[in-house]
Amino acid sequence: MRYKFDFKRTLSRVASGLLGGVQVPAGVLRNLRWFWLDGFFSQASESIVNAYLSLFILALGASRAQIGLLSAVSNLSAALVMLPGAALVERWGHRKELCVWSGGGVGRLMLLLMALSPFLVSGSSAVYILIALAVLRVALGNLTVPAWVSLTADLVPLSVRGRYLSARNMAMGLVGMTMAWLMGQLIARMPGTSGYQLAIGLAFAIGMVSTWSFAHIKEPHIEIHRRVASAGRPSLRRLLTTLWRDLRTQPAFLTLCAVDALWNFSLNIAGPFFSPYLVQTLGADTRMVGTLTVINVLSALPGQRLFGVWTDRWGPRRVLILTALLIPLVPWGWALTRAPWQAIPAEMASGFLWAGYGLASFNFLLLLIPEARRPRYTALYQLVVMMALSAGAAVGGLVATRWGYRTTMVISGIGRLTAALLFVGLMRVPPAEGIKEIKND
Repeated sequence: MRYKFDFKRTLSRVASGLLGGVQVPAGVLRNLRWFWLDGFFSQASESIVNAYLSLFILALGASRAQIGLLSAVSNLSAALVMLPGAALVERWGHRKELCVWSGGGVGRLMLLLMALSPFLVSGSSAVYILIALAVLRVALGNLTVPAWVSLTADLVPLSVRGRYLSARNMAMGLVGMTMAWLMGQLIARMPGTSGYQLAIGLAFAIGMVSTWSFAHIKEPHIEIHRRVASAGRPSLRRLLTTLWRDLRTQPAFLTLCAVDALWNFSLNIAGPFFSPYLVQTLGADTRMVGTLTVINVLSALPGQRLFGVWTDRWGPRRVLILTALLIPLVPWGWALTRAPWQAIPAEMASGFLWAGYGLASFNFLLLLIPEARRPRYTALYQLVVMMALSAGAAVGGLVATRWGYRTTMVISGIGRLTAALLFVGLMRVPPAEGIKEIKND
C-alpha cells in the first residue's frame, strides 16, 4: 500500500501543536498554518539579506561611511512611509493585499535587481545603485507594517499569542540559521561578487514563496475594516490631526516612544558594523559569518521556548526589563574580541536575550495600543523607531570612520543600558490596562 503525503493536513497538525492543545476554529487554524509558512520562508530570505548585503556592498568597493549611509537612509525611508501606510490602511481597508503587493511583491523584486546590478554597472555607480535598491526595498516593506501588525493581532488569538509566536519564531530561526550558514559556504567558494549575487537571487526566489503563502491567508474581520475605511476615508492630514489630539491624553504611549527612541538610536550606533568588523578587522571570511549566525539562532531556540512561556505567565513588561538590562553586555563583549572565535560568547548571549526581547516587545506594544487605532499607533511607533535607527546609523558611521568599530560598540552598550534603566523607572503602567480606548472620529 502506497503512502500519500497530505501536505495541508500535516501543516494543520503542526499549527495545532504550536497552540499547546488549545482548540481554535478551523478558519483560524487554516490562517495560522499559512502564517507559519509565510514566516518560515520570509526568514529564510531575510537571513541571507541581513547577513550578506553589507558584505556584498563592501565587495563592490563601499566604504565604512557608505555602510552607515545605507542603514541610515534605509531607516529614514522606513520612517517616512509609516504614517502614509497607516492612512492607506484606514482609507482602503485591504490589509492583506497591501502586504502582498507592496512589501511581498514589488519590494522583493528589488532583491532580483540587486543580484543583477553588477552585470550592468561597476565601480562607485554599482555601490550607489545597490544602496538605492536596498532603500526602496525597505521603504516598500515598511509601508505595510501598520497593516501587518493590525492583521497579525487579528490572526493570532490573544490566549495563545505568546506560545504560537515563540514557536513560529523558533522555526524561523532554524531556517534562517541554515540558510545563512549555507550561503556563507557558497559565497566563500565562488570568485568575486558572484557568490553574493547568487545568494541575493536565491533570497528573492525564497521570498516569493513567502509572498505566495501570505496570499492564502483569509483576512479576519475584512468586512468590518472595509466598512470603517469606506465610512471614514481618512486622509493623511486628518490622520495626523486626530493622532495629535489623541496623543495628548496618552502619556504612557509617548513615554514608550521616547524610551524606545533612545534604545534604537543606541542599537544602531553599532548594529550595521558587526559583520564588517568581523571581516575587515578580525580577518574572518563569510563562512565564519554564517557560523556565528548558526550560533546566534541555536542560542535563540531555548530563549524562544523559555520567554514564550514567561511572557504568557508574567506579562511582557517583566520579560522586557530582564532582557533589556542584559543586552548591553553584547556589544561590550564584541568590543573585547581580538579573534573571530572570541565573538562566539557574545553571539550566544545575543541570540538568547534578543529572542526574549523581540517576543516581549511585540506583545507589549499590542497590549498597550488601542485596538481601534492599531494601524496609526503602530505607524507612529515605528516612525519613531526608524528615525532613531537612522540617526544611530549615521552617528555610528562617523564614529567608525574616525575612531574605529570598537568605539561604536562601547558607546552602543552605554546607550542601551541607559534606555533600559529609563524603561524600568518610567514604564510603570501594567500592560493589561493598556491605553484607554478612543472613540471613532
